[in-house]
Amino acid sequence: MSGLTAPSKAQRAPADRVTVRGATPADAPTLEAIEAASFIYDRLSSRSLARNLRSPTANIFLAAIGGVLAGYAMVFFRRGSTLARLYSIASVPNARGRGIGSRLMEACEHAAIKRGCDRLRLEVREKNRPAIAMYERLGYRRIGRYENYYQDGAPALRFEKQLVST
Repeated sequence: MSGLTAPSKAQRAPADRVTVRGATPADAPTLEAIEAASFIYDRLSSRSLARNLRSPTANIFLAAIGGVLAGYAMVFFRRGSTLARLYSIASVPNARGRGIGSRLMEACEHAAIKRGCDRLRLEVREKNRPAIAMYERLGYRRIGRYENYYQDGAPALRFEKQLVST
């Protein structure tokens, strides 16, 4: 797990910046470690991660800070649909607040546009204020709420953004 630890504040240099790349099947152990560091409930299984890494209807992106892997996002697509769905996004706890989420969302939005999608939709834990603030800052608008959405019974808010090709 130490390979996923982002630089501490004392170690951070101005050159530390977030880079994003597509994940490959070889990244499965890293994705599992990020899941374990990020979620208590609703974790993706090894089998699910492996299947999604091979799926033609999914894109998974990995983010690094200063070369150290620290987060991922998974976006799903449906054939014949112009709606993409953010399925999961996570960053290791000590890397939060460093721009990982925004950069991963940018990658997901670009991937969705490339596939002909005009909207990206997601669900977020109602109490996850930092994530909600990020989504709102990125132009997502709340379109609904689900009771008992998560494994532990917590509700979710649903957000959506109209995507524009640039």
